[in-house]
Amino acid sequence: MKNHALLTILLLSAGLLAGCAKKAEEKKPAGPPAAIITVTQAQAHDVLITERAVGDADSATAPKVGAEVAGRIVKIRAEIGDAVKKGQVLAELDASDYASDAKKLEAQALTQQRLTERYRDLAAKGFISPTQLENAEAQNVAAHEQNVRAAKNLVRTRIVSPVSGRVDQRLVSEGDWIELGKPVFQIATSDALRVRLPFPENVASRVKPGQRVLLTTPTAPGKTVEGRIAQLRPQVGGSSRSFDAIVEVKNPGDWKPGASVDGEVVVETHANAVTVPETSVVLRPAGTVVYAVANGKAQQRIVATGSKNNGQVEILSGIAAGETVALDGAGFLTDQAAVTVKDASAQKNAPKQ
Repeated sequence: MKNHALLTILLLSAGLLAGCAKKAEEKKPAGPPAAIITVTQAQAHDVLITERAVGDADSATAPKVGAEVAGRIVKIRAEIGDAVKKGQVLAELDASDYASDAKKLEAQALTQQRLTERYRDLAAKGFISPTQLENAEAQNVAAHEQNVRAAKNLVRTRIVSPVSGRVDQRLVSEGDWIELGKPVFQIATSDALRVRLPFPENVASRVKPGQRVLLTTPTAPGKTVEGRIAQLRPQVGGSSRSFDAIVEVKNPGDWKPGASVDGEVVVETHANAVTVPETSVVLRPAGTVVYAVANGKAQQRIVATGSKNNGQVEILSGIAAGETVALDGAGFLTDQAAVTVKDASAQKNAPKQ
């Protein structure tokens, strides 16, 4: 009796264990777990094919300021790098001799004016001939012209800037004697800029006058200025055929002559090209692939790629604009792998621990 009861218990236990094992088997998931990824959409837009160079900007106009009278410099009022306004005094010459001449000629002109007025009265009364009056009038005009010239020369002892800009060169020092017309300063204006972009000879066939150029500079971050190539110049002193592309642009207001400039010459435009982020493009034994995502599955697409620019890859074939593609996690996928899409924006905006 006892043996029969024991056998019954053993049979029941075996049945329970078999049932639990079967249930555990039923709950065991089929296949690997779904990969957690983020996604994006393939975009269609114009892709610019560019040749890039780092050059510098300089003033498109840099007039030299010369002395309008001879004399000795007694005061320098501007130094290299100083910003100056139109009409600002840059230097002063010794004006003592010019002031003396101006004072003397002013007195002579006043005397001649009075004498001429007296001659007019005498001529009206018939006491002097018309010829004498004409001579007096001529002397009056000559005295007036000499007086005006002397006054102008006195003013010219103060050398002023003809334009607003920046002092690029100072060519004299205090104590120097300068002759009429001698250059004293060079002023670089900032209204118009000439940008020089150096290129190697192997791109000479692609870079041409008239092409569009996108320019940026560290002195004005976040601002892009557009211009066009005005001319190409061979680089001086080189044995190769390297050249400079010259771009003339209007200063947007905060660009500095002398600053470095990053230039991208647009040599081609691919209209409505399909692009995806570089992260979406991975290498597999089958070739270069992008994983399209649909219905919870990753579909491997072999793609042909074109240019790369600003983190985007041009897709020539294999993916259409608007398709959803894997982004983060694409490198861990296989064809037909199950995926779970994570909200990248929600993770990005989540508070940091």
